[in-house]
Amino acid sequence: MSEGPEWFAPKRYGYGATPITWQGWAITIGFVGIFSALALVLGRHPIQLIAALVPVLAIFIVICAKTTRGGWRWRWGEEEQ
Repeated sequence: MSEGPEWFAPKRYGYGATPITWQGWAITIGFVGIFSALALVLGRHPIQLIAALVPVLAIFIVICAKTTRGGWRWRWGEEEQ
């Protein structure tokens, strides 16, 4: 269905995706690492922390959405056709 790589599989219920390839896991672990490092470094400065985390989160969400098999949409548990 998608023309690009498929690194994530959609969740059965709701929005979101789960990593299914090493690339998906690498992106997810990298995101968690960056998120944690920023929280440790900027923990006492909440405005700067939010300003640093928002673009990182936005990039991660875009990558996940573009590389999810079947794209992101609300799902109610039905099987894909």
